[in-house]
Amino acid sequence: MIKKISHIGIAVENLDETMKLYRESLGLKIEGTEEVKEQRVKIAFIPVGESRIELLESTDPNGPIAKFIERRGEGIHHIALEVDHIEEALQKLKEGGVQLIDEKPRMGAHKMKIAFLHPRSTKGVLLELCEKQE
Repeated sequence: MIKKISHIGIAVENLDETMKLYRESLGLKIEGTEEVKEQRVKIAFIPVGESRIELLESTDPNGPIAKFIERRGEGIHHIALEVDHIEEALQKLKEGGVQLIDEKPRMGAHKMKIAFLHPRSTKGVLLELCEKQE
């Protein structure tokens, strides 16, 4: 079911400052940025091996990333796991008693299908499932 860790999402207040830190201090290359209007977020993509770091800046003071930072401060927001068939994975997890935030996948960055699992079912970690679209 799970192929690999796709990315780790990190909530940040200032995307430009944080990209500079990752680029200049850590020597990592910024692959690009994308705004996902539905999620009210701007994302910077940083490849690290087979996975990515995704820096997430809210584009709305009432958006989910802004609220996360308000409650918990900047830091790790979620871990994304790549799967082959997201609908099947969601059904199997639901049947196994995992609480889903998204019953059906929605579109995320890189035109990937995504769905989140509730942290109450995953020991306090927000997990995202994602499926690449061919």
